[in-house]
Amino acid sequence: METLSDYLSFGFQSSLRMAHSGMVFTGKAASILTKIAQGKADHREIATSLREAFESLGATYIKLGQFIASAPSLFPKEYVEEMQKCLDSVRPLDFRDIRSTVERELGGKLEEVFFQFEEIPLASASIAQVHGAVTKEGLDVVVKVQRPDIQTTLKTDMQILGLLTKILGWIAPEFKKSGLTAMFEEFQTSILSEIDFIQEAQNIEEFEEYLLDVRETRARVPRVYHTLSTKKVLTMERFHGVPITDEKGLKKYSDNPRKVLNDALEVWFSSLAKKGFFHADVHAGNLMILKDGTIGFIDFGIVGRISPKVWKGLLLFTQGIGIGEPMLVAQGLVAMDSTDSGVSPSLLAKELNDVFSELENVYESISENQMFDETKLNRIMYDLKDIAEKNGLKIPREFALLMKQMLYFDRYVKSMAPEINLFKDTSRFVTN
Repeated sequence: METLSDYLSFGFQSSLRMAHSGMVFTGKAASILTKIAQGKADHREIATSLREAFESLGATYIKLGQFIASAPSLFPKEYVEEMQKCLDSVRPLDFRDIRSTVERELGGKLEEVFFQFEEIPLASASIAQVHGAVTKEGLDVVVKVQRPDIQTTLKTDMQILGLLTKILGWIAPEFKKSGLTAMFEEFQTSILSEIDFIQEAQNIEEFEEYLLDVRETRARVPRVYHTLSTKKVLTMERFHGVPITDEKGLKKYSDNPRKVLNDALEVWFSSLAKKGFFHADVHAGNLMILKDGTIGFIDFGIVGRISPKVWKGLLLFTQGIGIGEPMLVAQGLVAMDSTDSGVSPSLLAKELNDVFSELENVYESISENQMFDETKLNRIMYDLKDIAEKNGLKIPREFALLMKQMLYFDRYVKSMAPEINLFKDTSRFVTN
């Protein structure tokens, strides 16, 4: 139970955070406005300044940058490309902070808990930092350590962003129509789910249980060491390999990179179809090919769960997208709805005609050496979602997570196996 001291502490830290956020944005805004006044600013410079502000503010804003990078249909190209840099890493924490958190959480001196603990991090992300280590038993592990005061930071930042969203909706009514308000709510739910490492450990083992149940040997997840894990520290088996997007590295461990990609898609889609459970953050750093040739899924901070009803709707939806058939998309949207609102697929399909004229133009441009315009396709999918909601359909939260992952996978497909039409061929990746 939170005490008066806890509330006072939060109030003090929250006030400092708000003041710091204001200073950072004010400084960047002044620089941007000066350049605009001089006629020297362009979107690339503004995007860079915004990304630097996000990096200075850390955690929430880094995640917001990642969100922008994964939604090219909603933001200009310059911002999407600049925010890609937020996907890599953030400024590392001082090792004293890491030591302090680990010792407090695990109840002993670092040297008493681990045989070896690397001071230089393997990765430094907005929520946590990852270090290599060796346990007292000689096990090669990675230790994911949450950043200090991350919960206070997230809570405060969400209040700031929530207020900004409401203000924008008040002064610019068209903002509400953009769908960004709903996307902010999705963003908030997503980021808050990442700060409980006990839940992440359960997510890892749930996926592992699925792999064992279906006797899937092509993919693995890291083993969790519970005696060395808490809500803020997560110790796992260390994987050695390369990201699946590293085509040169892939060739070291496989003579058929396309098969590796196909296997990864089959594992991911099959877990979705058979268990209704899926890894919902499969960006480049979270999907690896390991030295033994198997596929490694890591970082289960964000997962999704769907019902058989939603899966059936998703299949219809993606197939309709792939072949440009409005009726299938309409049937899919209706099948995903949880309200039983009685919407007619045929009437909905009529409203989708304009969107599908754009879709047909996209697919006409496909040739052996040319894939479709991703930005245009993304915009079409959001238009579909808007039309569905205007017709009284309640699209489940998992729809956005699924679409995000489809777009991530589509990037890999374009690079490594352009002959695959991911949206048209979704069902082919579900193994029996």
